[in-house]
Amino acid sequence: MTSQVVLLVEDNPDDEELTLLAFEESGLSPNFVVARDGVQALDYLFATDTLTSRRLNPLPTLVLLDLKLPRIDGIEVLRRIRADDRTKLLPVVILTTSSEQQDLINSYSTGCNSYIRKPVDFSQFQDAVRQLGLYWLQLNEVPPIARV
Repeated sequence: MTSQVVLLVEDNPDDEELTLLAFEESGLSPNFVVARDGVQALDYLFATDTLTSRRLNPLPTLVLLDLKLPRIDGIEVLRRIRADDRTKLLPVVILTTSSEQQDLINSYSTGCNSYIRKPVDFSQFQDAVRQLGLYWLQLNEVPPIARV
């Protein structure tokens, strides 16, 4: 079986480090690809940049997507993921510090699978990531299109 890949789309280096550490400490060990803005995320997903070698690899098992991103924001990234037949079924979890009601509504309206606010406390964040990982990487059945 191919090892699982998680695309983490996060522009804050501290949040990136905390997310990777929380996954590591939870005992889950997917391979992470980190995109630091919306353009990098779309380049990876659609293999449009010249540096990616993902053309030969499967799509990620899961996308963890921040909303407040430079260049292209998270809602637009999600919109483009859902608009393409290759990625429309790809599980996307919004992982954000935003507590704005409109962000929550826009995320679900655009097709996110889950919306998680990052807890401030690291132990709470670690627990949230552990639960998130257990569900999306171990219990959830990946749609067939995401396996190609």
